[in-house]
Amino acid sequence: QVQLVESGGGSVQTGGSLRLSCAASGPHYDRTCMAWFRQFPGKEREGVAAVFRGNLHSTSYYGDSVEGRFTISEDNAKNTIDLQMNSLKPEDTAIYYCAAASGGCMWWTRPSAFQSWGQGTQVTVSS
Repeated sequence: QVQLVESGGGSVQTGGSLRLSCAASGPHYDRTCMAWFRQFPGKEREGVAAVFRGNLHSTSYYGDSVEGRFTISEDNAKNTIDLQMNSLKPEDTAIYYCAAASGGCMWWTRPSAFQSWGQGTQVTVSS
């Protein structure tokens, strides 16, 4: 399985920005879906954004609540998946997890579709 380690969480005020990074190590798949999820207390994990690393190009996906504010990107040289979060709101406060799945991103919003998970990083947005 791919090993994932998140970094970059922290506390910001409403309207601020944070950048999360997910470092991947271990087996590489030619076709991999890399995603960011978040989890609110007492709730199931929610898909935030995903990127499909296909053979020729990558395709990005976003949840409705973050589209236009968050950007997922990949740094192939560093083998990281980053999540740039702008215009943060208190309702973005959650633990953010990086996840990896072999194959495509067809089911990217479903946590059960992912085989590897990071340990999570806390993001807190204060009003």
